[in-house]
Amino acid sequence: SARSRWRDLYEQESVQKRTFTKWINTHLAKRNPPMLVNDLFEDIKDGVMLISLLEVLSGQKLPCEQGRQLKRIHWVANIGTALKFLEGRRSIYRGSPIKLVNINSTDIADGRPSIVLGLVWTIILYFQIEELTSNLPQLQSLSGSASSVESVVSSETASPPSKRKVVTKVQGSARKALLKWIQYTAAKQVGIEIKDFGQSWRSGIAFLSVIHAIRPDLVDMEKVKGRSNRENLEEAFTLAEVELGIPKLLDPEDVDVDKPDEKSIMTYVAQFLKYYPDPHHTVADVQENDVSFSNQLIMREELVLRDLKVWAEQFERDIARAQVAETSLQEKYQSFKHFRIQYEVKRKQIELVTRSLRKDGKLSLDQAIVKQAWDRVSSRVNSSAFYTQRVCVCVCVCIYVCVCVYIYIYIYIYKRRVYARV
Repeated sequence: SARSRWRDLYEQESVQKRTFTKWINTHLAKRNPPMLVNDLFEDIKDGVMLISLLEVLSGQKLPCEQGRQLKRIHWVANIGTALKFLEGRRSIYRGSPIKLVNINSTDIADGRPSIVLGLVWTIILYFQIEELTSNLPQLQSLSGSASSVESVVSSETASPPSKRKVVTKVQGSARKALLKWIQYTAAKQVGIEIKDFGQSWRSGIAFLSVIHAIRPDLVDMEKVKGRSNRENLEEAFTLAEVELGIPKLLDPEDVDVDKPDEKSIMTYVAQFLKYYPDPHHTVADVQENDVSFSNQLIMREELVLRDLKVWAEQFERDIARAQVAETSLQEKYQSFKHFRIQYEVKRKQIELVTRSLRKDGKLSLDQAIVKQAWDRVSSRVNSSAFYTQRVCVCVCVCIYVCVCVYIYIYIYIYKRRVYARV
């Protein structure tokens, strides 16, 4: 019925909104200072967040109108800059420019849900799914002619004429390569069939098979078949986040439905490509050479720890400079907020990588160095919080005293005038 179709459309938009928002925030956390999207449809309107996201993804600097008093004309200009930048990029597979059909600046500035989601999906498809699948040489030939990122807006008979919906055509390359990679590396090895990015993932077994392909020691595939969908999904998302560092973009209730959203699942699954040990080998090949597999994991861990050490040391220096800088109280407070966001974003990752995996409970040398750097950062952040809190208390006390003095003087003068009249 029309009512059920409306409900399905609303649920699909809700899941996409949550997934895309989380995906955006994982990238904006890398920005300096970091940004945080709370309401995608509202926060995208001025174009500032959109341009910041493209800068993080592309590594390029884009012109942007910023300020507290931005007007709609500035919003539209910023969004226009972002769309022009996107249309100037070329599809990795096809080589032709990205086509944005019926996605315009005014619709984004109005926060129209279907248009906003269509634009964000285009960005995800180009900057994540295409880029990652293009690094799989053995899969590039699996799809013939390819049109990759092409956003088209069409009207459906189930929707009223005024309701436009963005439909993204992924003909071949990106979608097919991702699905073939799943079938080639995961599904085939554990004897399950994955036909699409919808119903095939509802039980949670498909997610666990991908994790098993990357880290066979994490999942017992025999046990998962007897559990409920929610149990499998919860374990898969938790394992991926804790053991592989893959952000939890989905919740079990998003997937355990009659019609799971394909775009949300593709967005989440594509992240695993970055963690697959070697795209040229199957899981069987990896298992035949446990030493090589272990060495790859150790090398990856060392690289992660090295990057975190560099980040922590730079972060500590930035906080130290901010603490001694001669700036206003408001600027100090804003600076501390930015530092706090970065600190919270990194905390979980660092706590995970500095957990001891040895039987004696001791940390490796790299882990110990990162932990020491993180302890210094924590000390700096906490001292900044104490300093900011102390200054705020002092200011509040001063304001309170001033107000009391003002009231006292006012009452005193008022009484003098009353007595003078008498």
